[in-house]
Order: sequence, then structure tokens, then C-alpha cells
Amino acid sequence: MKRDFLTIADWSEKELLQILDLSKKMKANPQQYSKSLEGKSVALIFEKQSLRTHVTFEIGAKQLGANTVYLTNADISLGKRESIYDVAKNLERWVDAIVIRTFAQSNVEGLARFAKANIINALTDFEHPCQAVGDFLTIREHLGSFHGKKFVWIGDGNNVCHSLMLFAAKMGMHFTAITPAGMLPDAQVVSKAKEIAAANNTAIELSNAPADGICGADVVYTDVWVSMGQEADREKKTKAFSGFQVNVELMKKAKPTAVFMHCLPAHRGEEVTDEVIDSPQSIVFDEAENRLHTQKAILYTLLKGQGREKLNSGGRRRKLTHPRRSARNRSRTARKR
Repeated sequence: MKRDFLTIADWSEKELLQILDLSKKMKANPQQYSKSLEGKSVALIFEKQSLRTHVTFEIGAKQLGANTVYLTNADISLGKRESIYDVAKNLERWVDAIVIRTFAQSNVEGLARFAKANIINALTDFEHPCQAVGDFLTIREHLGSFHGKKFVWIGDGNNVCHSLMLFAAKMGMHFTAITPAGMLPDAQVVSKAKEIAAANNTAIELSNAPADGICGADVVYTDVWVSMGQEADREKKTKAFSGFQVNVELMKKAKPTAVFMHCLPAHRGEEVTDEVIDSPQSIVFDEAENRLHTQKAILYTLLKGQGREKLNSGGRRRKLTHPRRSARNRSRTARKR
């Protein structure tokens, strides 16, 4: 059955650890995998600006022997110039995987629903699962293990926070999200993470007090205060984040061995100071490097480990129905009843 990489919640602890293990192998011996995806093609749909995600997916796919095609919003205007259904049904005839960086999570889910090609969420407003995989490879390299460690997020309860919270819960890490009032993580994500954490004998906590919440942290992570698409709220959000800057004084409250992380790009002097991001505790560029190795592992896992056919429980190919046609059929059925 086809697998997609849409959200961390869809993947088990064992599966995520397998991706991390594969990432480590690919990082150590890239030549061993240089022709592993030969003959495969990957479409990269990017509706948002990108440095790390774009470069690492395009270079990563090519390092595995695959072909890539890069599509911007100006090329396809997903859901406007053509419906998501039509884009999916076209692309599945040409490519084996679709990597999409977009705004709405529903865009990613729509492609996954209608396309036989494997879909990879390269960022939405709701989640950034690929970032989380790269981050946890980096954490394991520096800390050695996950279980029982404390992960502290300081910033907006955004897409990156959601993916990291779910990943931490699956790995048995304590996770504290420190956010201003009114900028909490999504309630359903928190509920799901708490459910996973309880099974792993760990905890998910919410706080709005950086000086208290950071105490005992093994990992301190922040992000920009104003994400892409939120520029109109810059003044309001900047005021709300007063006291949330990660600086030397705040880092002193974490463990002396704590590492500092940031998904980048960073707004130096806002959410983090130069003294912290350029300090020996900072591993932000190790994070950035590891995006390459984990993107490759995700592509390999989907394209080599899973078939492209969508199957039902009987093993037959499931017919995918156009959404408008499906709605008409439901209407006819209702009238018959």
C-alpha cells in the first residue's frame, strides 16, 4: 500500500527510528545509495520561499539518482488554475513522488488522496514533519539518546512546534512548549501528543513563562516570531513576544550541556541573540546539514519501501473518485433512500 509523509502522527516510533538509522547510514556512506532511485522522478511544488528544504530535496534526490522538476506557484497555481484533483491525476502519470511546500494542510492531504505518487509534506501552516526528522537526527548525534531528555520550545505554537511535539512524545522526551498567551499549539495536536507521551511515560507541558519552563532543558529550540504569511501581524506579535528572546541569561537556566536549535532562517536580535546562535551550544548548522540526509532517507523509504498502488483490504486497486462526482453520487443515493 502506498505511504505518504504528511504528519509525524502517521508514523510509529519504530518507523521514525528506522528513518533516522537510514539517514545516519546515508550520511556516512552516500556513494552506497548513489543509484538507489535511478529511473525515479520527483516533482517539487514550492508555493513558499525556501532555502534548506528546496536545496536538500533537489540535491538529495539527484544524489540518489532520481530526476527532479521544480514547480512554483506561478507555474501551476494549485487549486486555482487547476484543481488539486486534476494536478494530482496529471503528475501521477509522470512522477513517482511529489514533494509539496504549501500553505494549507488540506492541499497536501488532497494530493495524497488523489495521486498514486507518494506525497511528502515539505511544510504547511499546520506541520513541518521533514524539519522534525532532521532535528531529531541532530539531537541524537549530540545527546546520544532521547528518552527522559527535556525538550523546550520557546516561541509561537506553530507548525514546527506541532511536528517536534509529536516526535518528542514518540521518542519518550519531555516536551515543554513556552508560548505567549493566545499563541498556544493546536489543541488537537497537544491532545494527541499527550496521549502518545502517556504511553511512553513522559509529559507534554504548556507554559507562558520562559525563565521557569527552560529550567533543566537538554534542548532549547526557537523559531521566528513572525512566520511567512503573517507579516501583517508583525507589530502585534513582536509585542506579544516581549521577554521570549533566547539570550545568554535565559540559556544559563537550561542545563550547562544543553544545545540550542533553530529551524532557520533566524531573525538575529529578535527571537535569538548572536551570542547564543553563534555559541558552542548552538547546533543550528548541523541541523541544516542533516536536512539533506533525512530528506534522502524519506524519499528512499517511500520510493523503495512502498508500492505506488492504492489498495483496499482485498488487495485490489481502489478506484479514486473525483470529489464533485463523489458528491453527486452521494446526492443520488440520498434521493433513492
